[in-house]
Amino acid sequence: MKRYAILLFTSAFTLSSPLAHADVIDEAIGNIQQAINDAYNPDDSRDDDDRRYDDHQRRDEQSRRYEDRRRQLDDRRRQLDDRQRQLDQERRQLDDEERRLEEEY
Repeated sequence: MKRYAILLFTSAFTLSSPLAHADVIDEAIGNIQQAINDAYNPDDSRDDDDRRYDDHQRRDEQSRRYEDRRRQLDDRRRQLDDRQRQLDQERRQLDDEERRLEEEY
C-alpha cells in the first residue's frame, strides 16, 4: 500500500509541473495525429518507433531553432543596451560642454 501511495504522490507531483503539462499535451496531440494518420493510411508500414523518433527529432530541431533565435535576440538586446549607454554618455558630455559654455559666456 505504501508503494501505491508513493507512486500516486510522485505521479501527481510530476504531472503538476508546467513542463509535464506541456509534455502531456504534446504527447496527446501526437497521439491524436497518429490516430488520424492511421485512419487515413491503414496500410502504412512505418513502425511507431520510427514515428516517435521522427517526432523527437522534430522537437529537438524546433528547440534548437528556438534557442538560436533566443540567443540572437539577447545579443541584439545587449548591443542596443551598449549603444544606449554610449548615447547617454555622449549626452552627458554634451550637457557638460553646454554648461561650461554658458558659464564662460
